[in-house]
Amino acid sequence: MVHSVYRQGTGATNGKDKTSGENDGQKKVQEEFDIDMDAPETERAAVAIQSQFRKFQKKKAGSQS
Repeated sequence: MVHSVYRQGTGATNGKDKTSGENDGQKKVQEEFDIDMDAPETERAAVAIQSQFRKFQKKKAGSQS
């Protein structure tokens, strides 16, 4: 089974989009993803994500000094 997830925007939600009590008493359900780890596009995506993360870490380390 393959799930496609499309998200708009970035960052954590502040809970304002949900109605009060929507998730009360509900168990968190973890989504399953069937990702072909050998696919070339998966490798390219991983490299791009890692590159952005390294840039973020470098910027974060530079601002702390």
